[in-house]
Amino acid sequence: MKIYLDNAATTPLAPEVKQAMLEVMENEYGNPSSIHAYGRQARTLVEKARKTVASLLNTAPANIFFTSGGTEADNMAIRCAVEAYQLTHAITSKTEHHAVLHTLEMLEQKGVLRLSYVDVDEKGNISFEHLEQLLANNPRSLVSLMHANNEIATLTNIGRVGELCEKFNAIYHSDTVQTMGHYRHDLSTLKAHFVVCSAHKLHGPKGVGFIYVNPSVKIKPLLYGGAQERNMRGGTENIYGIAGLAKALELAYADLEKHAAYIQDLKSYAMEQLKLAVPEINFNGETDADKSLYTVLNVRFPKMEMGDMLLFKLDIAGISASGGSACSSGSNIGSHVLTAIGGNPDHPSVRFSFSKYNTKEEIDYVVQKVKEVFME
Repeated sequence: MKIYLDNAATTPLAPEVKQAMLEVMENEYGNPSSIHAYGRQARTLVEKARKTVASLLNTAPANIFFTSGGTEADNMAIRCAVEAYQLTHAITSKTEHHAVLHTLEMLEQKGVLRLSYVDVDEKGNISFEHLEQLLANNPRSLVSLMHANNEIATLTNIGRVGELCEKFNAIYHSDTVQTMGHYRHDLSTLKAHFVVCSAHKLHGPKGVGFIYVNPSVKIKPLLYGGAQERNMRGGTENIYGIAGLAKALELAYADLEKHAAYIQDLKSYAMEQLKLAVPEINFNGETDADKSLYTVLNVRFPKMEMGDMLLFKLDIAGISASGGSACSSGSNIGSHVLTAIGGNPDHPSVRFSFSKYNTKEEIDYVVQKVKEVFME
């Protein structure tokens, strides 16, 4: 039996998305920058996809720029905003994705800006009091705080972050890769200057995403080399991927509440059954439905010999998940997120992440295999 529970890393391609992409691959091979009929057809396809994305997010098509994925989009937001506005201070948290942390750390190492980290509690919640204090002391900052943590599922109220940023004239970028297509984003009301998407997190293809750029900010490209994306992103557009992205987001929004309820029920069931099987386990991050990303469950297991073998044993049993432990005095790389929230390096953790394609029968199998590991 093979069970895939690593949907936070990537999701299976939806059949409808695959079909939409195949149709484009078979019928559209023109370069969107070419002025002949084939090029115009490809350009029409790209712009139709842009309109679809913009409509779903309640913004103008002119505010959506296609990228190679979330990492490029995060880099574009951070590096281009810093350059355009000569920003010398940035605020983030130590639980951000490395696409954000490594980019900001690189800029600090080069002496471009000074970096401050907002406090987080043992569940990964940011301190809004500390954020406001940091902004009060550094009013014209770049703030980069994610919507939902990809490892521990803790949600951040990005609406509240945006309001604080507006109060202190800060530029706000949010890594929304884990929540795009899983929550409804109304970009007409969200006070964010940049949000991002990676299609493969919502049953779309790998290698394509987008960045939303609020029209109140003006930035220059991250990638030069052509006039594509209205002079904002050089490089021939990935028309197959763009078509797949638009279809994936359209599908996600069509049944969003239905799938959210189904996946939340799977997560709650997994928590309950795992606790019954191994009472000593705990959970990293927030677990309340209104505070936690419903697709992700991070389980902290009891201390065990060869804890790093847990994932291997699950893999042998046909279960795909991901995990790790907190860093221990530099002796292992570990999870920077679990380290930031004060995790114990002696306790192995496993991230199970769910999709609409998972079932309770699969959860039962996983729980049984976990129980067998701790009965050995």
